[in-house]
Amino acid sequence: MKMLRGWSVVVVLSLACQHAPSRPTADAAALGFEVRVQVATPGPLQGRLLVVIAASAEKEPRELVNDDDATAQVFGVDAHGLSVGSSVRVAGDVLGAPVAKLSGLPTGDYWVQAVLNRYETFARADGKTLELPPDQGEGQSWFEKPGNLLSTPKRMHLEVGVTGTVVLELNHLVPPLPPRMDTAFVKHIRIRSEKLSAFWGRPVELGAIVLLPEGFESHPASHYPLVLNHNHFTRTLSGWRETPAEPSLPPPDLAALARDCPNGHGTLCAKHGYKRIEQENGYAFYQQWRGANFPRVLLVQLEHANPFYDDSYAVNSVNVGPYGDALVEELLPYIEKRFRGLGPWARGMYGGSTGGWESLADQVLYPDAFNGAVASCPDPVDFHAYESVNLYADRNAYFSEGFFRRTPRPASRTGLGYTASTVEQENQKELVLGTRSRSGGQYDIWEAVFSPVGDDGYPRRVYDKQTGRVDPVTVAYWREHFDLTHLLERDWATLGPKLQGKLHVNVGRVDTYFLEGAVYRLERSLRAAKNPTSDAHFAYGLTDGHCWTGDAQHPNFLSRLQTHARTIPILVKHFLESAPPGADTTSWRY
Repeated sequence: MKMLRGWSVVVVLSLACQHAPSRPTADAAALGFEVRVQVATPGPLQGRLLVVIAASAEKEPRELVNDDDATAQVFGVDAHGLSVGSSVRVAGDVLGAPVAKLSGLPTGDYWVQAVLNRYETFARADGKTLELPPDQGEGQSWFEKPGNLLSTPKRMHLEVGVTGTVVLELNHLVPPLPPRMDTAFVKHIRIRSEKLSAFWGRPVELGAIVLLPEGFESHPASHYPLVLNHNHFTRTLSGWRETPAEPSLPPPDLAALARDCPNGHGTLCAKHGYKRIEQENGYAFYQQWRGANFPRVLLVQLEHANPFYDDSYAVNSVNVGPYGDALVEELLPYIEKRFRGLGPWARGMYGGSTGGWESLADQVLYPDAFNGAVASCPDPVDFHAYESVNLYADRNAYFSEGFFRRTPRPASRTGLGYTASTVEQENQKELVLGTRSRSGGQYDIWEAVFSPVGDDGYPRRVYDKQTGRVDPVTVAYWREHFDLTHLLERDWATLGPKLQGKLHVNVGRVDTYFLEGAVYRLERSLRAAKNPTSDAHFAYGLTDGHCWTGDAQHPNFLSRLQTHARTIPILVKHFLESAPPGADTTSWRY
């Protein structure tokens, strides 16, 4: 287990040790936690207080909360007005996940840790005042956010039903992140966004990692296409490595990877040598990028983490802010001016999952600002298939309901189609990590981006987070603003002519998160489009899961690492075929 150096063990277990265990008569007397603040911090101290309980010692408990059966247990409460010496009790009916209450926790030996995910006060331009966790450069990740308070993990025996209090002391902070260094190819940039700063009532920056083409410095008269790789937040450029793979890494077991790591995700990938494959493919892309036959483009990876998630979904939202306008009207023009871009006719996008949805959404919502989108395994593009939920027909997001029974809806599945987690389980975890859409989780960011502002200033729930009951008023708002199939059908007369040759969609037919259903509906709609007919291209991986990127010749765990090299030439080909008269199609083709 990774332990933090320089801190003494300060977690105290007090379970009525002075006398024989007694059975409580009420929850107030049963097992509980008292979390004490023991480290001074500047400014107000408030946020979501989490107690994490892990059965495994492979990592700190805070790093083991996930959406599979190996997840750690977590309990959470909102905390306000804390200072050194303050304490908060986590006991009684406090909500937990996956075990809902402390009384249901199995007796056993565990590693226990407390975390305070700190909130700050945001006074938005719409007059709403919210308490939210600001991003601190880590990509809106509560368990590694610099400045968050932690207790030292402690091994202990917990016996539910025995009177006692476990005292946890928040005695240190997550340290600041190390600086990032530019290379000859990789440049990190940040600019102040006036649009977002006005919305949030405080300075807000946008960032990007820009990969310069081979020969950028030696061809000062050349201007370049810009290719935007929509992706989740990472502090490094995904899929890029300037040195060969570490020789000490074990060779990959391809058969085992195909069996246990078919999509490049999961706990068994590392065991079978996947890290070496990742490094080898990153270095191979570096060599291709510098090769004589690879298109010379600016490759851009955005950094737009915000108080709700690791990225903004790159569209305008009444809860998250005008990120679409900020990216299209502020950040991308800045990058093109600084690094000699060619403008919208030579500007395209690609991405998978969240990045797939963003690529499609930006092409639809900003049809003149981009000239091509390749979307793989996109998040739900049609809310008839919001993963396994039909928001327009289903009354409950957690269960399909008959007169005599209720069946849990799956949220994810294995490669063989077996349920890996349910919609209720994943949403319960999010509710524990943060009320009012503040978990930093997947369903909460969809709600923050797609929903209207609720009466309390936070995103209006599309369904009750505890019961799963769907709110048709919120669904109607989602449809008119972010159901991409509906928007294309509604506005096809004006959008259709602007989208010819620009849309490419890939998805596996066994997508881990059931995202293929919405793509089927989108394709059916576009195949029926008239005046003009649609030439959108759709491809399906026969037995592939998340996130299939259109390569039918290689296993998904490998092809997903080669997306840059496959996709950039597709977009560049379209740029050249559709270039307006007089456009510069030569200076960058050396």
